[in-house]
Amino acid sequence: MTVFLIGGTGFIGRAVTQRLADAGHTATVFHRGRTTPDLPDSVPIHHGDRGDPEALRDALDTAAPDVVLDVIPYTEAQAKALTSVCAGRTDRLVLLSSGDVYRQYDGLRGASDTPPDPVPLAEDAPLRTSRYPYRGADADFAYAHDYDKILVEEQGRAGTVPATLLRLPKVFGPGDSEHHVGSALARLREADGELVLSEREAQWRWSRGYVTNVADAIAAAVLDPGAGGRTYNVGEPDALPQATWLRRVAEAAGIDTAIRTGPRAEQPDTPSFNWAYRMALDTRRIRTELGFAEPISHPQALVQTVSWETE
Repeated sequence: MTVFLIGGTGFIGRAVTQRLADAGHTATVFHRGRTTPDLPDSVPIHHGDRGDPEALRDALDTAAPDVVLDVIPYTEAQAKALTSVCAGRTDRLVLLSSGDVYRQYDGLRGASDTPPDPVPLAEDAPLRTSRYPYRGADADFAYAHDYDKILVEEQGRAGTVPATLLRLPKVFGPGDSEHHVGSALARLREADGELVLSEREAQWRWSRGYVTNVADAIAAAVLDPGAGGRTYNVGEPDALPQATWLRRVAEAAGIDTAIRTGPRAEQPDTPSFNWAYRMALDTRRIRTELGFAEPISHPQALVQTVSWETE
């Protein structure tokens, strides 16, 4: 199968590209050429800006892909332009979305007082009614003003090419520029032997996924024609409570820190989250329909990530 990847050189995209190439598929990468990606020699590369429809059209005509995978569709305009260019040039489109489309996310960040939805959140759980969740926020992100995965999903569904939508969890692993495990390590090391969590934070859940496992889930959707027109949550089968997650990170790193619950003063670096809103995703659909199962165990994933963070 020939797969055309937009954004196939970053943290998640590179892992997907490697996965497809290792399986013998032709993974063609389209990127701006500002970096030299660490990709297999067998991967064809086209340089261009996704904001230039003519460059994207020419690259698609050359690659003649069976499937187009957009790893980095952040805005409505990007998704609309892509669906237009893809019409007649590919059989299917796969768009990476996020768990932040769910209404629960507004409650988590204090933007809604709607009662929490029951978890885990299935693909038909209520979505945000708000738009542009990072507009006006102090976010170090080029597309923060116009970012909204709900609008990306709407454009994907409106196109003439059948689109698969993948709602990703918090992704961790070697190469993670946001250092999800690294921040947990720092918190554990600074706790001076004992980390006290509020009861609500200790029980709070957010679905996570190791980058290699997430790449495998994405590849499963790319390679299965039956995924056309479907929406899937991606993430570990069980979203661990925060206290359990921190204990497992500590164990993987060999850090002897006791983690308990109780009253505590808020720490300045603790996120201003409403812990009553749990971001646990129901990932049974992708497992049942596409036969997905994680190739890397959770303990192994944490050990590999801790090693990378430490180095």
